[in-house]
Amino acid sequence: MDDTYESYFGRKDGRPYRFIRKINEGGYTRDAEINFDYQDQVAHYHDKKKQEKMRFDIGNSIHDLISAFYFLRNTYEVEDLVVGKSIDLDVLFDDDGIFRFRLKYLGKEVLKTKYGMVECLKFRPIVQSGRVFKEEESLSLWVSNDRNKIPIRIQADLMVGSIKADLDGFNSLKYQFKIMME
Repeated sequence: MDDTYESYFGRKDGRPYRFIRKINEGGYTRDAEINFDYQDQVAHYHDKKKQEKMRFDIGNSIHDLISAFYFLRNTYEVEDLVVGKSIDLDVLFDDDGIFRFRLKYLGKEVLKTKYGMVECLKFRPIVQSGRVFKEEESLSLWVSNDRNKIPIRIQADLMVGSIKADLDGFNSLKYQFKIMME
């Protein structure tokens, strides 16, 4: 399995300018690029494998999958979050077009990691059920409850099995990583 996702976005406004997705998963491949043009309010999607091009009308608040994470990380403070409430964003990820990405905040939770106990903010992205995920609420994401807001764990129930991934390493953090004493 070799998946690469790249996102180029503005430092100040967080708006994406280019998104690249290259996937090779046991014979399934994808090579696509999206370029965002805010002056003309369009995104140009290019599927390099199929040699197909599409245009999507966009506004100024569109994101790709990666820029959405950084936008949320840099925009919302813990005080802004309400347990059970969702944050909604428009995301252009693939040739399916723009979809409404919903991220539900579930509260704080302490996770045991290889670094020690870490207080996290728990989220539930609402995903499309039936293709990969069992249900719309099959995916959970934990990010550190500190100024870094780094992903600590992701867990999902899939149509076939489940997946759990924990943070394996980190470096060059801007702020001290908060690890609690056990």
